[in-house]
Amino acid sequence: MSSALNRRQLLQSGVALLGAGSLSRLFAASSAPAKKILFFTKSSGFQHSVIARKGDELAHAEKILTELGKDHGFEVVCSKDGRLFNPDVIGQWDAFVFETTGDLTKEGTDKTPPMTADGEKALYEAVRSGKGFIGLHCGSDTFGHHRNQGADDPYIQMVGGEFAGHGAQQEATIDIIDTTYPGVKELGDKSFRITDEFYAQKNIADDLHVILVQNTTGMKGNDYERPNFPQTWSRMHGKGRVFYSSFGHREDVWANPKIQGLFLGGLGFVTGKIDLDTAPNISSVTPGYKQVGKK
Repeated sequence: MSSALNRRQLLQSGVALLGAGSLSRLFAASSAPAKKILFFTKSSGFQHSVIARKGDELAHAEKILTELGKDHGFEVVCSKDGRLFNPDVIGQWDAFVFETTGDLTKEGTDKTPPMTADGEKALYEAVRSGKGFIGLHCGSDTFGHHRNQGADDPYIQMVGGEFAGHGAQQEATIDIIDTTYPGVKELGDKSFRITDEFYAQKNIADDLHVILVQNTTGMKGNDYERPNFPQTWSRMHGKGRVFYSSFGHREDVWANPKIQGLFLGGLGFVTGKIDLDTAPNISSVTPGYKQVGKK
């Protein structure tokens, strides 16, 4: 299937891909070879609809990230095959994007090949050595959360936070902290409202550079009876750059050009196309981040 046909089908299905603008110009200005990205969407636990495939056809989120990559200097390969992390093949990737659930060393829900123990170790070593990593939405509901290791789990230590729970999908306020990140200015001035399934986090690292904050004021559900906490962040893990965002449960969120811009900015950051601030600011912008439970 041609790239043009993919794009036409996406537009016909209501997906508005990121168009010309500051982000497109920023990435188009680079003449460097395309960065190779593994978009890993294995579900050993619950499988989200945005990454569920019908036969051999790519899932909704996979189509979008693939097309964004083609337009902005990234070669995105989508897979649910954990063997791609084996030490003899993992070196081909410049960065990894996870929208995953469960212990990925288990075949689990989607019955696709799991990571080996050596493959999991190779992932952490690759990122520590300078590869990029992005976790989207359920990327924090992966590995450690299902092994009851909490903050001691190497995956949670890499991502910077662990899924603690979520309430019903609802409209909520997201506070904007750092507009220097590509795509953030397009989200608004100081805050914006959006509907998604918002993940509450625990075991949050002390060195996060918070980009967006989950404003819990007025949110419905026990998981949000707590002070504001980080919603999108970046951090360093050894020499590797890490980006996480809670966005990504709903099809319309993935189809939103502004959220696409945020994800694209994350790709630029973790692959080294863009140098951005990673100085920890978590204590100043979300001083109650360690509190899980009622305010």
